[in-house]
Amino acid sequence: MLAIARELNNADTAFILSPDGADHDIRARFFTPRTEVGFVGHATVAAHYVLSHTAPGTGPRRQKSKAGVVQVEIRGTGEERRIAVRQSAPPLGRELNERERLAVLDALALASDDLDGRCPLRIVGAGSTRLMVAVRATEQLKQLKPDLARLTTLSAQLGAAGYFVFTLAPERPNCLTESRMFCPALGIPEDPVSGNAHGLLGTYLAHYELLRRDGERAAFCGSQGHFVNRPGLVEVELEFRDGTLDAVWIIGQAVSIFETEMTL
Repeated sequence: MLAIARELNNADTAFILSPDGADHDIRARFFTPRTEVGFVGHATVAAHYVLSHTAPGTGPRRQKSKAGVVQVEIRGTGEERRIAVRQSAPPLGRELNERERLAVLDALALASDDLDGRCPLRIVGAGSTRLMVAVRATEQLKQLKPDLARLTTLSAQLGAAGYFVFTLAPERPNCLTESRMFCPALGIPEDPVSGNAHGLLGTYLAHYELLRRDGERAAFCGSQGHFVNRPGLVEVELEFRDGTLDAVWIIGQAVSIFETEMTL
């Protein structure tokens, strides 16, 4: 699988396998060109878009990966259908100390004044961790000059596999956030659009009360990929139970580009 992922050289490659237990319907394994990762949101959306053509089901599918079991729903019909992925609320990790914070800012070519003061640098997630870095506006996103070698070294030191840099002052209409993400430790210099990271972002924003809630639900749209000419949108829904975040839905669309067969 890793050899195939290296040959395809996409940010992520998803492999769909038969179930090996009663608690799920299919298994999925995800590989970057360098390593296996626990879960990838947009690769899950793409895989189930294909499955909805080739092996249409009659209800939600339970997908097992190294990061656990998630529920996947097909919403709508035809080419406009959306794929919704539900996963348990990811854990909030630690905030960076001052020394770590300055090291990350230096590796991204950011100054302390570039940051959104409401949002501390904090790691989110378990099997697939990201460091959340909030900047004041899209101007700071445009000016990022990541030192990929240094970010790779910092990933091992911090325990964060990637860096999700976002702003709550986006230029795109109808979006709450705009972002960029760098995961050189995983072999991904810049990921155009990450569904999984937007789910982590939703957890982060909910914790700091930066999302408007409607009863036991909250929702937002995030924009990513414009700075690498591969723009995309991710919809996120959050479910709360008794005031506590219970689950996160990542919702997106896909398009079939090409199809081929490999003989092994």
